[in-house]
Amino acid sequence: MNITEKIHAVLAQLNRVIAGKAPQVRDCVTCLLAGGHLLIEDVPGVGKTTLASALARTFGLQFARVQFTADLMPSDLTGVSVYDRGKEDFIFHPGPVFTQVLLADEINRASPKTQSALLEAMEERQVSVEGATRALPQPFFVIATQNPFEQLGTYALPESQLDRFLMRISLGYPERAAERELLTGQSRREALAQLAPVLAAGELAELQAAVGRVHASDALLDYVQDIVAATRSGRWFVQGLSPRAGIVLLHAARAQALIEGRDYVAPDDVQAILPQCTAHRMMPVAEAGRGAVEQVRAMMDAIPLP
Repeated sequence: MNITEKIHAVLAQLNRVIAGKAPQVRDCVTCLLAGGHLLIEDVPGVGKTTLASALARTFGLQFARVQFTADLMPSDLTGVSVYDRGKEDFIFHPGPVFTQVLLADEINRASPKTQSALLEAMEERQVSVEGATRALPQPFFVIATQNPFEQLGTYALPESQLDRFLMRISLGYPERAAERELLTGQSRREALAQLAPVLAAGELAELQAAVGRVHASDALLDYVQDIVAATRSGRWFVQGLSPRAGIVLLHAARAQALIEGRDYVAPDDVQAILPQCTAHRMMPVAEAGRGAVEQVRAMMDAIPLP
């Protein structure tokens, strides 16, 4: 199979398990191909955990899940050294972060100290435990879920951690036809158990390398810079996008173009992923009267196309 056929096979398998959520499934695949991390914000029970597990199985990656709770400690994620009397030495026991796909379930129910334990892992692909730095497996992909802030027992994620997530999406409730399929079909757990990897070992790395080769013209780069400049103008948001945010936005647009079967980035690719890549990084100005996603879309409509 060529690159386009491989990606379409991945999407087809995921859409069989996550019924009626094709745009969100595409966003997840875009995020993984771009090498970023994904934040899913929604109420419990809409399929966040199922989606994360299906992604790992479809891409043939190791998967680990951590349920974040108020008493979860950083060492519960990264691991701990235990003294072995037989060897007369401390032996490191790696935590669940040493995997390829880590599901941080309900991340905003843990304390800020534990939330911050993920920062180094997400940014540097390594962890420092007891003075030693240990590399994480490659690829390393964090899918974090969080409940709405109005629910009891939640802590808001700090801006520094939100910035580590390439995308934030919401699954939402299923449409009537998709929910009927859930009610009458096999359970999601049984469907997950039947999933086989679509990609062989090393093929994800090839796809991610192909993303970096997607061409972005000078006119397209001007368009991305116009968007970044608009976020910093003070008209739309209190604080604009950082240079890092602009870089990852362009990389996500390259991944979107690859999924569409093109070797160049079009303005449509940028627009397709702009709200998911930027809304969680910014706060709308007070007089806007809109949420961050709606404000991003309003700003996008006001920026001329190249």
